[in-house]
Amino acid sequence: MHDIEPYFRWREEYTAEEDAKSPFYKRTYSEFQYSNKVYNYFIHPQWDNIGSLTLYVKILFVHYDKSYAIIELIGEWNDSLYNDIMFLKREVIDYLIREGISKFILLGEHVLNFHASDNCYYEEWAEEVREEGGWVAFVNFRPHVIEEMANEQIQFYVHFDEPLNNINWRKLKPDLLQESVNHLISNPTIHKMDGI
Repeated sequence: MHDIEPYFRWREEYTAEEDAKSPFYKRTYSEFQYSNKVYNYFIHPQWDNIGSLTLYVKILFVHYDKSYAIIELIGEWNDSLYNDIMFLKREVIDYLIREGISKFILLGEHVLNFHASDNCYYEEWAEEVREEGGWVAFVNFRPHVIEEMANEQIQFYVHFDEPLNNINWRKLKPDLLQESVNHLISNPTIHKMDGI
């Protein structure tokens, strides 16, 4: 896991550590000193610690005028033992919502497992962004992670599964990714889970 870096091709357009509205403003990173771990495995030092023992993030892009953020994740999403959704919501999402962000794209191909607890933070998040015409989309999460999320009925608050899991997002610029996700969510001919 130590060689999996956050996606870096948009860094000339946006970096969270240079964004005064970001929760990671002025954060410094080492390229050589590894300190963060998921269990016993070191992860690349470019990932941001949000207080969780198993889940780390990287804000890849934020467009304040268009009200969207793209966030990549790595590790194990464990609400059951560590309440990771609370850390994500309080340490990252709430900052961005206060700055007018209402559309969230979370990239999850490096999320290894998901363990659920209750849905309170997901419900809160969904209600806050829907008031502003926004949404939360999980893109390219692993099938077993999606299955576990569906078992816990998180789809009542978050968009995920097909066709969001087929987006080749690395080939897109941020605006095009946001437009693609928005189209898939808002297109009435595309299957949506109950409650969305």
